[in-house]
Amino acid sequence: MLLLLIVLPLGAALTAWFIGNDGVRRALLLLVAACELLLTINCWFSPPADIGGDLLSLDAMGLLVLTLTVILFFASSIYAISYFRDERVGERRDHIQGLSFFNAPESTFTTCMLIFLGSAVLVACTKHFGLLWVGIETTTLASAPLIYFHRHKRSLEATWKYLIICSVGMALAMVGNILLDVSMQTKPFVAVHMTLTSLLANAHNVHPDWFKAAFVFLFIGYGTKMGIAPMHTWLPDTYSEAPSISTVLSGALLNCAFLGIFRVWQVSLGAGLGDFSSSLLIGFGLLSMLTAALFIVKQGDFRRMLAYSSVEHMGLLLLGLGVGYAAAKGSVAHMVNHSLVKAALFLLAGKIVAKYASRSSYDITGLVKVAPIGSRLWLAGAIALVGAPPFALFWSEFFVLQGILQRGLLWVGIMYLIILGTVFVGMMTPVLHMYRGTPPPGMEEQPESLIALTPVALLLVCALVLGVYMPGWLEEALQAAVALGLRP
Repeated sequence: MLLLLIVLPLGAALTAWFIGNDGVRRALLLLVAACELLLTINCWFSPPADIGGDLLSLDAMGLLVLTLTVILFFASSIYAISYFRDERVGERRDHIQGLSFFNAPESTFTTCMLIFLGSAVLVACTKHFGLLWVGIETTTLASAPLIYFHRHKRSLEATWKYLIICSVGMALAMVGNILLDVSMQTKPFVAVHMTLTSLLANAHNVHPDWFKAAFVFLFIGYGTKMGIAPMHTWLPDTYSEAPSISTVLSGALLNCAFLGIFRVWQVSLGAGLGDFSSSLLIGFGLLSMLTAALFIVKQGDFRRMLAYSSVEHMGLLLLGLGVGYAAAKGSVAHMVNHSLVKAALFLLAGKIVAKYASRSSYDITGLVKVAPIGSRLWLAGAIALVGAPPFALFWSEFFVLQGILQRGLLWVGIMYLIILGTVFVGMMTPVLHMYRGTPPPGMEEQPESLIALTPVALLLVCALVLGVYMPGWLEEALQAAVALGLRP
């Protein structure tokens, strides 16, 4: 089943490239997304057999990342029906600078989306550090054409910025894999493979200095792909220039990089070097949250605001891992909750830009009168994203705070609360300005696409339900994912 999960989207990508009919291609995209979702649901009830040891193996953390990936892809596939139908063929004008541009062929976009899905599934379904690196690097290459869908100079600049910075990060991660292998070769005639099981079994024999160097390289490498400050500079440009249908995959993209850091964090705990990894994770986590908070305040471009929000939430994930205790469980839960809400908001952001021909929150007012359904979803998503109850992000952020206080890190807890408060004010001020007021002259209520709004509503409902009720199977998966890092 694991092999089918990977091969199905890659085979469909090859098929989509040669299909000449747009309707058939979109149907194929939706069909593959639905099949991947059904196969993933089956994995929860019937754990798939490993292939080649840890080459293809699904543990609790991998299953969570896999589930999020296919859910977000399924949502974007439904959204794609409305999106491509509304996209005009031929020369178009850019909303920001009036640039003339053409869209990339839909066949290219669909093919790259399917390749991205296959590579992201590979990342979730392997515990081999080399294969994990291959999967994450493939997501980088596959997502670049998605960013350059609107072919004008700003999107080209954002694409090159993304490729160069993330490729450097992945090169550092490759060096980290080499150093990790070196750190394990401390006993003669004992072969240590680059799989999670083998590394954990031999972690007590690790060479500490070599391992610390490996951890730093892997952390910086995957942290660059994850959008951690100060390696985050590609992320705001990419999110603001990519079409909304591709930025919904950002949740899967960042989760794949987080999984890479999560794996090496597991090895560090098994090697008894948790204090070393903890200090790095806490330091960079707080730095990312603080950096994002400073840029979110007075941020006029609401799509860039969402991008900096991702930097903040990725920092929170690292902070939770570094603290351990209940915070580690809260961190993994936050990965789930953030992915659902952020994907919904990016899809809505694309519709808002299309209606108002602007990305500035200062120019957009009276959204509730122009798009009654979409505006309410936008407001609900923003409330969820800043961690307000009853949405699930409130509880995951609370669990992280609980873990911080359990460990006695009072100063970290104070900084954490100040940053969250700053982000709350910085985000809700422009969102409420957009929601209320009088629409610009000539702007009237416009028809809303129920097809486009359906996946948005479903994602937000999931975030709401998880804030009210946590299913037992999900609770067990969260517990199993961070079992190694839960300290008494």
